[in-house]
Amino acid sequence: MRISRNVADLPDAARGSAVAIGNFDGVHLGHQAVISEAAAHGAPLAVITFEPHPRRFFRPDEPSFQLTPLDGKARRLRALGVDHLLVVGFDRETARVGHGRFVDAFVRDGFAARHVAVGYDFMFGAGRKGDASYLRDRAAADGFGLSVVEPVRDASGAPCSSTSIRACLAGGDPAGAAALLGRLWEVEGVVAEGDRRGRRIGFPTANLPLGEYIEPALGVYAVWAGVEEDGATVWREGCANVGRRPTFDGEDVNVEVHVFDFAGDLYGRLLRVAFAAYIRPERKFDGVESLREQIARDCVAARAALEGGAPPAG
Repeated sequence: MRISRNVADLPDAARGSAVAIGNFDGVHLGHQAVISEAAAHGAPLAVITFEPHPRRFFRPDEPSFQLTPLDGKARRLRALGVDHLLVVGFDRETARVGHGRFVDAFVRDGFAARHVAVGYDFMFGAGRKGDASYLRDRAAADGFGLSVVEPVRDASGAPCSSTSIRACLAGGDPAGAAALLGRLWEVEGVVAEGDRRGRRIGFPTANLPLGEYIEPALGVYAVWAGVEEDGATVWREGCANVGRRPTFDGEDVNVEVHVFDFAGDLYGRLLRVAFAAYIRPERKFDGVESLREQIARDCVAARAALEGGAPPAG
């Protein structure tokens, strides 16, 4: 997959693409339906997305909300067969681009799109004045095809959305989030140097800051830990705590992962953490010994929750 940061840098091979447009935070089942529709038109498959998320630009003081920052999003799009990814930098200048100019610059001139696919609720351009109706007019005038994809609905009939997935994660329901994503929700990052308290009490952990990821319900989870080895991801069972480590008066939220049956050094290595089941809320213990005993019980519970399950693909 070729990633471009500027429309002027698009390769000639991108012209005539079928283009899916959206934020695609999470690349959930609804997003996958939009991309699949674009892929059905016998042309190079392209995606236009935005970085940072426009919501981050317009509401910079809002707590972190992203399901899948750019690296993870790019991995998902590559796995879906996307040939060209255009990452539009969202800044003050981009926010002023009108919906007509947007189509001119990116769809007509940049990609010379053969076909465009968007979700039913896609809005774009300054003041969010561009919509499916406007795209239909432009498709007729400029000669490209258009698909407006209806929502993928969950078991209750509600549209699959990033908002619904965020609600699942905030409520300690990773299985509900997975049902909407079509896979387990993940965080990833380079393992940071910690205070090694876990090692001293018999449960060494790899520490990841949450960064731009949404903060899920604090507590203990059964997870799959994906360790980068020789350019591939090897998945192992594990138990993770998401929280502030109240027993040690911590403040920042971190993901601390104890990888079962692993004795290697993870510092400085890329780690992916896929959340399979919520075990219990975070709590403060009255001492290290009671914490150690609870971690041992958590590990037993995590192994039981993972038993019979399959690790993420790739």
